[in-house]
Amino acid sequence: EVTLLGQNVNSYGRSTEVGFPELLRRVAAVDGIERIRFVTSHPRDLSAELIALFGEEGKLARHLHLPVQSGSDRVLEAMGRGYTRREYMEKVDTLKALYPDMALTTDIIVGFPGETEEDFELTMELIEGVRYDNIFSFKYSERPGTRAARLGGRVSDGVKSRRLGTLQDAQREITMARNLRLVGATREVLVEGPSKQDPGELTGRTTCNRIVNFPGPRSLAGTTADVVITDAFPNSLRGRLPGADTERSLICS
Repeated sequence: EVTLLGQNVNSYGRSTEVGFPELLRRVAAVDGIERIRFVTSHPRDLSAELIALFGEEGKLARHLHLPVQSGSDRVLEAMGRGYTRREYMEKVDTLKALYPDMALTTDIIVGFPGETEEDFELTMELIEGVRYDNIFSFKYSERPGTRAARLGGRVSDGVKSRRLGTLQDAQREITMARNLRLVGATREVLVEGPSKQDPGELTGRTTCNRIVNFPGPRSLAGTTADVVITDAFPNSLRGRLPGADTERSLICS
């Protein structure tokens, strides 16, 4: 498995003859590579060609990290994000329609200068609508010299903490519900090695980037293995190696 890493990795190719989808195709053509991931994508540069590639290239992991930052157009404009809520949701809806098994994750900032309760509620509505597999959420913190540092309408730390807690509580329930749907299913896991929580077990990730812990021989490290999901937790899954009669499926969710 390889990961292509960049702050706006899917913006690659603006000044080259090889665009990002073609770069992914070339990586996929390398013998020995079984899975390809990329982070982090900018919603503005998520092209129709790149979306289509998830259905064309089997080595491309069915997981996309697509930072939205806020569900409010007013806040998105203040951030200089370059897209609207509607434009973001159109791309998400396209992904979900084409790939119901796609795992989506995102970044969200609460308490950006000028963010009102109405703006925050729009963000809450967005996460309930998208139902991300997970989110990375943060309180806004000022960085000197940035565009945001010159904006007025500071949000108090107490309000930022309350909003962050509300957001994380809601997402925790969504993540748990999505993980519970996998109990009883069989997933292909790329085995990374011993589990940090229990060295007597193995740990690995599905193509949708879900962590799975399960008992098994150390010799599986560095290989892919089919694992039956037996339990779901907020941040991981637990499983077992299947018997001969277990039906295999690569669908992620």
